[in-house]
Amino acid sequence: MVKSFNALVVEAGGFEKLPFIEKDARNYIDKTRHLRLGKGGADALRGYFERMQYKNDGFYSSMDLDDDGRLKNVFWADARSRAAYDYFGDVVKFDTTYLTNRYGMPFASFVGVNHHGQSIVLGAGLISSENTETFVWLFDTWLKCMDGRAPKAIITDQDRAMKNAIAIIFPNTRQRYCLWHIMRKLPDKLGSHTEFKCGLKSALQKCVYDSQTSDEFEKPWEVFINTYNLKENAWLQSLYRTTLKEFDD
Repeated sequence: MVKSFNALVVEAGGFEKLPFIEKDARNYIDKTRHLRLGKGGADALRGYFERMQYKNDGFYSSMDLDDDGRLKNVFWADARSRAAYDYFGDVVKFDTTYLTNRYGMPFASFVGVNHHGQSIVLGAGLISSENTETFVWLFDTWLKCMDGRAPKAIITDQDRAMKNAIAIIFPNTRQRYCLWHIMRKLPDKLGSHTEFKCGLKSALQKCVYDSQTSDEFEKPWEVFINTYNLKENAWLQSLYRTTLKEFDD
């Protein structure tokens, strides 16, 4: 917040030229950090959760309110999700990629895989922001829902706020980065390379997808980096360190 406000000061040409102070900006942001459900939306959601809990003892829900009593975040999981976690909760995929159509709020999902290779929902939520504080609340709520049993591994994107929250709530859980999220960044990170569509992309995919051990990965990676002169690419170097760490763990 401080950096953002200072940037506004510089752009305006000085503190005296801004029609508000830093405290005003903070207050405005705090007021907007709640779910935009519209009039009566929070009460309707609370009523729905109460009806579900009345019909199903295993239904779990939690609503996070701000100091003014406005809804910030919600979480829910039905009895089937909680029961499935007992059997298929070793590895969990957490994702906030999807947005609700009407309100644009991040939809957070906890997903596992059953013995048929099918995706199963292990809990879901709507969150007002994607910062460490919000993820800490969501992960802690989900952990309580699952009787305090943390997964052995959790797969996420490379979001730093998620990483921070996982370290706080799941200190003994291995975090792994979702390969799909990494590979979808290729056009943005490497698309300007003259040979991106003429071998570079497929060569990188081969390195990543065809390697099961660090030994299998090292040689094709070295060939790839040297062939396309990418030794100084910071994103690839970071990807390399992350990939090796996952092999070693």
